[in-house]
Parts: sequence; C-alpha cells; structure tokens
Amino acid sequence: MLSYQHIYHAGNLADVQKHALLCTMLDYMTQKPKPLTYLETHAGRGLYHLTSEEALKTGEAKAGIGVAEDWFAPEHPFRRALDGVRVTHGADTYGGSPALAEQLLRQTDKIHLAELHPREHDALTGAMCMTQARCLQQDGFEMAMAVCPPEPRRGLMLIDPSYEIKTDYERIPDIIAKLHRKWNVGVIALWYPILTDGSHKDMIAALKAQNLPKVLHHEMRFPPARKSHRMIGSGMFILNAPFGLAQEAARLDLLFAKHS
Repeated sequence: MLSYQHIYHAGNLADVQKHALLCTMLDYMTQKPKPLTYLETHAGRGLYHLTSEEALKTGEAKAGIGVAEDWFAPEHPFRRALDGVRVTHGADTYGGSPALAEQLLRQTDKIHLAELHPREHDALTGAMCMTQARCLQQDGFEMAMAVCPPEPRRGLMLIDPSYEIKTDYERIPDIIAKLHRKWNVGVIALWYPILTDGSHKDMIAALKAQNLPKVLHHEMRFPPARKSHRMIGSGMFILNAPFGLAQEAARLDLLFAKHS
C-alpha cells in the first residue's frame, strides 16, 4: 500500500498553483447552466487541518498559502472556495482539490473521486458534503477509464498522483491519450512536481509529441521548502484548457516571480 499522505504538504506553493488554476477553470465552466462532471484520479483525504502535527512539522503551508493568500482577492474563485471550506469545516482547514471543487460545483453536477489508500479514502468520504459525490476506493486510472466518457459529457478531470510509483511518469502520456480518445470534449488537467532530478521532462516531451488540443502548459519554480527538499517547482499540463486560463497563469507567473 502506498504511504504518501498529503497532509504533510497541504497548502504548499505547488497547491497554490494547482488550486488557483483548478478553481479558475471550474468557475468559468459553471457559468453556463449546463451540468458538468468533475473527476479526480488521486483525491487524497480532501480536507486538511493546518494546525495538525503533520502540517506543522514541515511548515510547507506557512511558506505556501500562508504567504500567498493575499495574492487572491475575495472574489477570486480560489479565495471564494477556500473561504467556503473554512466556513464549513473550520478556520484552520485547507481544502484539497475535492473540497475546493465542491464549493464551486452545483447540485446538478456529478462528482467522481478515487482514492486507493484506506485511511485517506475514509477521511475523504467524511469530508465531502455533496450527496452526488461518489468516493471510490479504487485505482484512479482504472476509475477514469471506466467512467469516461462521463455523463454529463461536459467536464473536467484532475490527474494528481503522488508519483510515488515511478512508472507513473512513463504511463501517464499513454493514459491521457486514451482518455482523450474516449472523451474528446473533456478538460484533462495533469499536475506534476518539478524535482531536482528533472523526472518530469520525458513525460512532458511525450505529451507534447501527441499534439493534443488547446494545451496550456504552465510551470512554476519556487525555493525548496526546507534544506535538501527535492521539489523546486510544479507544473500543470491541461488539454482543452478553458477560455481565460492563460491570463490567470500569466498572473501567477508575476506573483511567483516576486516571491522567489
């Protein structure tokens, strides 16, 4: 069983990038009255307490959302979702992608969340409030292949593995190509870490070689969270990127540059 638990890293600068772009996409997509489907392949526990021993041990949230929260005005989708999570679950909480998405989605939308780790899955089930959220203890890639094309067909999938399984870097380009063939209208968003060894480079090269439609590729660099920490940035590779997302990515570039 995989050992990764995101509580040690929740609210770090990689989460800020990922969640700012995710919430921007969902805000745009929910402006139309048509329902949509939201899917996550590696959902985690969905909700994190930043005063927990694990979060305080690394200090990543303090150096992440603790610094970056002021980058987002109250009306920004990420800030609205984060504020909603805190109202619902407590002032010390930080929403993972499922909890943030839940704040922006509507009762007419469908939610499919996969999490294989038993304790994380149990916590995820307890954290989600929307009755239409399906929380599956299942391999996320298997869930995605089984559900796609979803109903409703409009929608967004977040692929956010821990990369604890090193072969994920090799598998993901083929998986995304298959998912796109099954669900050509879907927004598919891949998050990945940028490590000192450059593990992501071959994966991104393989994705770019596929000539996927309407791709937004966005990478951020930031100082390591602590001495000898291997993560020095994070990236998002998004196909069928919604209108306006490039502007938010450019805004993040300026903000991260000032912070670095």
